[in-house]
Amino acid sequence: MKKYIPYKNIRKGAVIFGLPLPLFALMMLSVIASLLVIIFSFSLGVIISALLLNVALYIGLHRISRLLEFLQMSSGFPKIISNKRNSGIDYEKD
Repeated sequence: MKKYIPYKNIRKGAVIFGLPLPLFALMMLSVIASLLVIIFSFSLGVIISALLLNVALYIGLHRISRLLEFLQMSSGFPKIISNKRNSGIDYEKD
């Protein structure tokens, strides 16, 4: 019986095949475009080049997504959460 591991990093955002959703959508557009090219110009060279292009794009997008994780320094949540209206006046002395 297959065992499924729950995804626990929900605050980082949804991930499909190791890519965030916008990068996964770009990958799927590339796959669909390469399938159209393969269908309308059927040759062995086109099939191999389309496969190599998609693999190279996946590896590049995966590396970019891992690099963007390290560059993101800001926290996802503010330090203070309050329902009070902010008047913009700071009463504390510096």
